[in-house]
Amino acid sequence: MQVAQSRARVHATEVIDRREPAGGVVVIGLRASALAAATRPGQYVMAVPAAGETPAVALGIYEAEEERVSLLFFIAGKRTRELAMLRPGDALSLLGPLGNGFDLRASDRDVGIVAGGVGIASVLLPALELLRQGARVRLFYGARTAALLVERERFERAGCETILTTDDGTAGSRGFVTEALANAQMPKLLLACGPTPMLRSTAEIALRHDVRAQLALEENFACGVGGCWGCVVPITGASAQAPPFPPTPNGVVYARICREGPVFRADELRW
Repeated sequence: MQVAQSRARVHATEVIDRREPAGGVVVIGLRASALAAATRPGQYVMAVPAAGETPAVALGIYEAEEERVSLLFFIAGKRTRELAMLRPGDALSLLGPLGNGFDLRASDRDVGIVAGGVGIASVLLPALELLRQGARVRLFYGARTAALLVERERFERAGCETILTTDDGTAGSRGFVTEALANAQMPKLLLACGPTPMLRSTAEIALRHDVRAQLALEENFACGVGGCWGCVVPITGASAQAPPFPPTPNGVVYARICREGPVFRADELRW
């Protein structure tokens, strides 16, 4: 995948709607027409909490259409708790869109999307774009329990086929989402976002079946713009996403997840 030119800037946005699809899960809609127009599927923003008491937090862009952008997040600490307190009319500054998203130019007609937990926040936009292109889209979606399979109806209404798994068996099949993927008819292209063990397993399945896969890596970013080099991952030096540095003796370079990623080709990762 090629590294796209950044169109990031600071956007002064206003909260226009808010909902909680499950306990500890929040979706906030923001008036941000310029951000919506610039966003590509799989990109993210750095959200600056209004009180300024905590650093910015990286959040995947969930929806982006016309004047509205939304962010879906799980409350997991002080920064997300502060964001969860926002209500319609409140202001929120966003730096974005950031990073390289999914490459959907190949127009594959059979695509599997693998999402685990909060990873669901980064895969609605690629799903909608693929459906617009006429692709068959299957969402393999896993969570700890049925209540945390948030927004699955949103994907179903759009036209996705959903294959659900839960750790406790309260919805879909019991077990890991990658087990459901391994037992399914293999798509021609896989997109994935979720915890690192899930992404590693998805990559192994893709490589075993000679299926192209793009993985959106999750990381806690310190700066979000590539300045601190605190979020690197080894990739092959031949990758189009490789930074312009000499590779190590084993042929890898270290790419920044926030800048060259967060989406990488599975066959180019050397983790």
